[in-house]
Order: sequence, then structure tokens, then C-alpha cells
Amino acid sequence: MSLIGWLFGADTTPPSDAMKLDGASEAALGRSLSALPAGERGWIAFAEARTSFSTKDAEYAFGETDDDGRKAIESFAARHQSVISFMPVEGRVYFARHDD
Repeated sequence: MSLIGWLFGADTTPPSDAMKLDGASEAALGRSLSALPAGERGWIAFAEARTSFSTKDAEYAFGETDDDGRKAIESFAARHQSVISFMPVEGRVYFARHDD
């Protein structure tokens, strides 16, 4: 493992409190989020998020020049009572359900 990978935890396993959500489509992700209990976290692969919410290439998706992609995924998360966290080193986008 490279020093940079070690420093940033590139090969770490997902936290035990985070489950893999179905990110095959927006509808599948919505169903997965609906089943996720409030206060719990789940994740999808960054590539799945990009496919559903961004029109940019992988290098630019959800970055400084992808306002539309960020707005789309943030709006989706809000509709599903969730907040998101981008973890590019892990290649994941985390969703955390919250109570209203």
C-alpha cells in the first residue's frame, strides 16, 4: 500500500454502522433510503451517484464545476430526509437519515 493510501485510509473497510444501499437507479436508491432507519448511515459508490445525478465525467462529478450535479443529489437527499457526505478517497457517497 502506498504511503498516501495508508495516510488517508484508502484500503479501510466501511464503518460497521454504514450499509451498502442500492444505487442502481434513483428509484432503487429512494427505496433503499426509505428502508434505512432514522439515524442510520448508508452508502453508494461514487460512480453510481455520478450516473444518476451528474452529467460530468468522473473526474469532475460533484466538484467545483458541477453545480447541477450537487444540486440534484442534495435535492434528492432532502426529499428522502437525508444528508450526504462525499468521500472521494473511499469512492463513496454516504447518506444519513434524520428525523424531521
